[in-house]
Amino acid sequence: MVDVRMPQLGESVLEGTVSRWLVREGDFVKREQPLLEVATDKADTEIPAPIAGRVARIAVAEGTVVAKEGLLCQIDEAAAESQATAEPRPPSAAAAGSPAPAPAPAQGSNGHDESARPLSSPSTKKLALESGVDLRGVQGTGDHGRITRDDVIRAAHGATAEPAPAPKVSAPPQPAGAASPAAELSQLIQASGGFVPPVPGVGFGAYKVPPYSPKPGDKVVPFSRRRRITADHMVYSKVTSPHVVTVAEVDLHETSKLRDAHKDEFKKAGASLTFLSFICAAAVRALREHPELNARVLENSYVVLRDVNLGVAVDTPGGLIVPSIKHADELALRGIARSIDELAGRAKSGKITADDLANTTFTVSNPGLKGNLFGGAIISQPNVGILRMGEIKKRVVVVTKDKEDSIAIHPVMFLALSYDHRIIDGVLANSFLWRVTDILSRGEFEV
Repeated sequence: MVDVRMPQLGESVLEGTVSRWLVREGDFVKREQPLLEVATDKADTEIPAPIAGRVARIAVAEGTVVAKEGLLCQIDEAAAESQATAEPRPPSAAAAGSPAPAPAPAQGSNGHDESARPLSSPSTKKLALESGVDLRGVQGTGDHGRITRDDVIRAAHGATAEPAPAPKVSAPPQPAGAASPAAELSQLIQASGGFVPPVPGVGFGAYKVPPYSPKPGDKVVPFSRRRRITADHMVYSKVTSPHVVTVAEVDLHETSKLRDAHKDEFKKAGASLTFLSFICAAAVRALREHPELNARVLENSYVVLRDVNLGVAVDTPGGLIVPSIKHADELALRGIARSIDELAGRAKSGKITADDLANTTFTVSNPGLKGNLFGGAIISQPNVGILRMGEIKKRVVVVTKDKEDSIAIHPVMFLALSYDHRIIDGVLANSFLWRVTDILSRGEFEV
């Protein structure tokens, strides 16, 4: 009997939701045949059969959130195909969406019940360990019972989460010598070795978030799974990385002329020659000249990465995702333009894969053309930099030729670089951004 378990579906993806079973218990499957579809915050993926055999047991129902390495189903590789096709079988309870029979607890290598492990993120587990909180005794308030950082903080305070708003009760007077909530929070911060974000509805120190009072016309919009993960990632990045933003003005006159001269040629070849393509190409060249921007931070060190995998933010119906162009430094302008088109097309049609989203080393973000002068983007962890485009507008510029100044109207854009000040200093960041600007202002591209 072979166990089929939830694989790692991309960098930082620790779980997936079983969205649809493609087989039933008793079905005979071939090796690499899709068994089920799994949805994550980043992409939808089919899980193939690792071997040929009969589906002996489906362990989880559709709609179940399964952590990485969690059991999905079991395949009997000794079963004969003739036995599997002898008579049709009705859909299993799990495939039909009803709860599957409770699986026997799986024993891990340490002897503990693996199926009983609380569902939580690595950062939450770390906080619990440092705060002396046993997660097995904490009631999770997140999706599908997930234990959040707020739950751990409440448990460290000796409080329980409130499942629903309750009438406010005045706090009893504290006995003499009792620690204040601010003091307890300070102790928790010291125990965790770092910053603990405020607890929603509780606040930080003396500040409390005012409660929400529903009013006619208000619309409460629940977070989608992707939005929840994105929010968690953004808060983590801002807390982890000391962000610094530097901005440069770019005269795109020469690049614009180059684009006008070749965009029809690219179109005939099936690629769109956009300004984004030029900026990505310039960023890749500047990364090779400033490799420290193509890095990630470790515990007490950092790694300058060999591969340049350029992430390009793409807006999709389900939200923003960042697939990456692998080995972008090995591509010419035409290859980068074609890769951007291909990734954007698959992302918008829902055909992006976990591999497309993994191992990004630096990101370029294009928020759009309308009303976007410039802005500082939040770094996509574990990268140390992200380059954000502004809108392109015609502006009056001073042009110097043969030591003579003149006024002209050129297309101009502001580029904003957000960088991690833990390892990137201002001199290096400004040198990188200057080089990107220099390449674009000169139109130094091989088309």
